[in-house]
Amino acid sequence: MSALLDVILPVFLVIGFGYWAVWKGYFSESGVDGLMKFTQGFAIPCLLFRAISSLDLGQNFDLTLLGSFYVGALGGFAAGLLGARLIFKRDWEDSIAIGFCGLFSNSVLLGLPITERAYGANALQANYAIIAIHSPFCYGVGITAMEIVRNRGGNIAHLPGKVLNAMFHNALIVGICLGFLVNLSGITLPDVFTDAVDLMVRAALPAALFGLGGVLVRYRPEGDMRTILFVVSISLVLHPAIVWGLAHFNGLERDQLRSAILTSAMAPGINSYLFANIYGRARRVAASAVLLGTGLSILTVWCWLTLLP
Repeated sequence: MSALLDVILPVFLVIGFGYWAVWKGYFSESGVDGLMKFTQGFAIPCLLFRAISSLDLGQNFDLTLLGSFYVGALGGFAAGLLGARLIFKRDWEDSIAIGFCGLFSNSVLLGLPITERAYGANALQANYAIIAIHSPFCYGVGITAMEIVRNRGGNIAHLPGKVLNAMFHNALIVGICLGFLVNLSGITLPDVFTDAVDLMVRAALPAALFGLGGVLVRYRPEGDMRTILFVVSISLVLHPAIVWGLAHFNGLERDQLRSAILTSAMAPGINSYLFANIYGRARRVAASAVLLGTGLSILTVWCWLTLLP
């Protein structure tokens, strides 16, 4: 019960406060859009930049950690894609958008604050290692699959350019890349600059959680409930279950195990809806899965926390 009260509920209360403020009209939807643009376009890229620039790459970029997590993510993508196609008879484009929901867990807005509250700021190193390639990996898989399906039978020579163009127009990926640049080059940044970035970082997660609550007001579950529940079960149960098995098989250390399981156990991220919206496919399923999955994860994350050492 202490994990629910001390770790999970404070995070979701901030989300709930954002939801309530927008729902009651105390905070405008345009204000939420501006807040999310600030957090996703500036504050969170700053957070990722600072984390990656100071990360011990040799110690934290463990292939068994990354393999355990991303094989699980690919398993979620495959299950969502094939389930949508074979069980729910969706076309291939819809199926890929639905599969993306099982691929892209909310590693930043939910994974970071819950891991930090559960195990402390020093436990986030493995989270940052996972997050460092999360957006590039997931967008790379999703965009590649969608473009192959959309261009089947045609010329796909332009595919690598389209994938890279889409990825490097993402502010999160830019922040990650700049962090790697500073880390690998050994550049020493002036204190006045890092202090300014740290001010942005401190605003990132609280503002993003409040904004996430406001965004969720728009995503009301409508129809397709069987498909939505299928997607949510992949995100909250199947993905972390695969990672759990692989993590124990690969003998991950305790902190790595915690970070991998909690990151994989998060609800589908807002990027799941953004991806569906880019292609105009399965938007209702993606939006509703984000909303329902975020609500249900209060209970499922509690269960995963009780299982973790």
